[in-house]
Amino acid sequence: MNSDLIVHITTERAWLGAMSQGAYTADSLETEGFIHCSTPAQVIWVANMRFRGRTDLVLLHIDPTRLDARIVYENLEGGEQLFPHVYGAIPISAVVDVTPCRPSRDGAFDASQLPELTEDDGETD
Repeated sequence: MNSDLIVHITTERAWLGAMSQGAYTADSLETEGFIHCSTPAQVIWVANMRFRGRTDLVLLHIDPTRLDARIVYENLEGGEQLFPHVYGAIPISAVVDVTPCRPSRDGAFDASQLPELTEDDGETD
């Protein structure tokens, strides 16, 4: 995965809906004003914290240069890591790849379920 890309975990159903609309939005855009994203290095941690055991997920690979909305790297939950937040809809043309995001039998996610990640990308600092 290109390290310049940002990623977003969503459901297959939400992605199919976005394709028919021409842009992806998330509930958080309405409630918080932005769409939560991750860097490739953060995505395994996010998947395990927020989506453990979910089997209906896909990973959107987003090219930030194709976004009209601004991206702000910030942490609003008191941690030290900064996460990319997209302050607007994500046009379908900004999504350069969509890959399955499936957990192992125990419900945990790791790099083997996301083969496009390098081994180092699954680690958090």
